[in-house]
Amino acid sequence: MPRVTEVFDYTALPGGGAALARVYGGSPVLALPEALPAPDGRLLPLVKLGGYCFAETVRDAPRGPLLRCVRREDGALRPVEAGGLPPEALHPVAGRFLEEIALPAALREMDSCAFYNCRALRRMAAWGGPLAVGSDVFLNCFELAEVTLYAGPETPTGLPSIVNNIAGNLRALFRPEGPEGPVAAAFRYPEYWEDIEETPAHILLHTFSGQGYHYRQCFRDGRLLAGEYDGVFAQGHGGDEPVYMALLCLDRLRWPWQLGAQAAARYRAFLAQQGGAAAAALIHAEDKAALAALLALQVLDGPALAAAARAAQRAGDAAAAALVADAEYKAHAAAPKRRRRYDFDF
Repeated sequence: MPRVTEVFDYTALPGGGAALARVYGGSPVLALPEALPAPDGRLLPLVKLGGYCFAETVRDAPRGPLLRCVRREDGALRPVEAGGLPPEALHPVAGRFLEEIALPAALREMDSCAFYNCRALRRMAAWGGPLAVGSDVFLNCFELAEVTLYAGPETPTGLPSIVNNIAGNLRALFRPEGPEGPVAAAFRYPEYWEDIEETPAHILLHTFSGQGYHYRQCFRDGRLLAGEYDGVFAQGHGGDEPVYMALLCLDRLRWPWQLGAQAAARYRAFLAQQGGAAAAALIHAEDKAALAALLALQVLDGPALAAAARAAQRAGDAAAAALVADAEYKAHAAAPKRRRRYDFDF
């Protein structure tokens, strides 16, 4: 018999869906099922993550009778009696243990503090459609840096709800053809800080450091507004981390969905200034595809390419060094040759 890989605790909702209460298993990488079995044999679409669902400590009691099912190695889901498994078989996939999660397509709601204190959570995948998010859903999720959306960038998604609950650097990738499909667009949301000051008249003043807050407002009805997003960059970025902003420019040029000529020119100009540091960051991250895309833009000058070559040498990365050397050769070959002049004095 195939062994059990995960155990799911959940409740049935009045509308016919399921609300997840807890997950147990042995892997920090989790793909949630699309539906969970009901006692009568029906399948309940997984539409909600309950409060504190993936927190280290559950503080919200499930509303309604708790149901339990197991998932085996072959992917089959089998209902079991709640409490029907020995305690040693139940390791919570929660808190610092959880590193990556793929959400189901039917999910429409994340209750408050669903991922509270998931300090090791790095990546999340979600599908298209609206997504309601409660308060403090990603509180203390300091490592969450990438969200993949299996939808086109022109379609409504839950991305606005997600990015507006995360103040740190966050990258969103759109893969409309699913997990194995190509990237159609990528947008970065820089970190920002919010300061609240109370005036003598007891009026609260909100100020924001960095442009990250403004990038997070570029949505309408769940759809991303590329023109407004690119317009934020034109307003200035002095308070933002230069290397991260260079990577933002690279993503927009690499996948230029609805990218206008003026915005593209601004991004290329910024990369010409910060490209050497961006190349070093990509070499450190061992992201060969992004490094190749940066070099293919031909915006790095001789000093920037030399800095990239030194970064590759320090990292002992022969493949990255070869990419940079090839870019240096092409840049040298494309440079205009100076004609020699001869003066004859008789």
